Amino acid sequence: MTTAGRQRLAGLIRKESLQIMRDPSSIAIAFVLPVVLLFLFGYGVSLDARNIPIGIVVEQPDASTQSLSGSFEKSDYFSPFYFQTIQQAERALEQRDIDGIVWLKNDFARKLFSQPDAVIAVRVNGVNSNQANLTLGYIRGTWLAWITHQAEARGTKLEMPIQLEHRVWFNPAVDSRFFLVPGVVAIIMTLIGTLLTALVVAREWDRGTMEALFVTPLRNHEFIAGKLIPYFVLGITSLFVNFLLAIWLFKVPFEGSLWLLLLTGSLYMLVSLAVGLLISVVAKNQFVAGQIAIITGFLPAFILSGFIFDINSMPAAIQLITHIVPARYFVAILQTLFLAGDIWPVILANTGALLILLAVFSWLVAKKTRKSLE
Repeated sequence: MTTAGRQRLAGLIRKESLQIMRDPSSIAIAFVLPVVLLFLFGYGVSLDARNIPIGIVVEQPDASTQSLSGSFEKSDYFSPFYFQTIQQAERALEQRDIDGIVWLKNDFARKLFSQPDAVIAVRVNGVNSNQANLTLGYIRGTWLAWITHQAEARGTKLEMPIQLEHRVWFNPAVDSRFFLVPGVVAIIMTLIGTLLTALVVAREWDRGTMEALFVTPLRNHEFIAGKLIPYFVLGITSLFVNFLLAIWLFKVPFEGSLWLLLLTGSLYMLVSLAVGLLISVVAKNQFVAGQIAIITGFLPAFILSGFIFDINSMPAAIQLITHIVPARYFVAILQTLFLAGDIWPVILANTGALLILLAVFSWLVAKKTRKSLE
């Protein structure tokens, strides 16, 4: 680049930087909204089940039923309510006062070790299938732990066809916050890169200043770089602020390399910026550009990236669509860096996909950006 080219680029960067500092909405999206989202998903949203209201029906109280009921009371997963009859518990389940029923029949003590698989009856509200599966799993776990302890106390061995020994990798506490917060970082960078940048060129058209830029000696690549560099710096700054909040405030472990986070974060930021600039060049209207950015950028990043919903559980056609969603690859990178470390097959595969998307969107931006009023 010539000296004159560098001067033109520096001038445009300075103009855009001043515009960012004078625009409260840009500062809010870059720094205020990320904090709000982090607090919302860090504290307000949880995929874990705690204090599940369940009904316990004990037809013939004795030491065994009291001991098993006490196991549910001591568990952090349950908030038990007691009913005298199964009919009362079923009405409470129908009215959604409780999410499940544990029914200890009058022959509970007699059948305890003679028919251990048929001693208790369990009924669960299946309206929310995810909650129902969690509730069933927690009830099974509490029951298995209790009956195993009872067998040891009697000096007998509980006969089971399979002895299960499980280990949870990468997130031993099974805390959904550790899973959600890294994904929120990707959503925030999508907002900054795609939404803010989508308004950049469209704002010039709305304000009538694009014609003034056309009469300058700015070249296309200088125009594109001058528009993107200030927002790139803004996005990387926000990335580090969110990173510090994640590890210090929300106590999310970070097992990977900081330089890899910077490298992959910069790559994803460039992809998001290219998408946003392409939208703004095509739309030429701030309102339309903002709507397109939300529909094609934010919503796919939120729903189709694996941030909350497992991609493998989606229909095959939707899984194919997720391959053109850049956030899918960055969410996988972030969750790997935070919870597992530098797992190179995951990092390289997703980084390669981001590079391909960057090349495609950059080519489209270069093709669509022209110094023309048409």
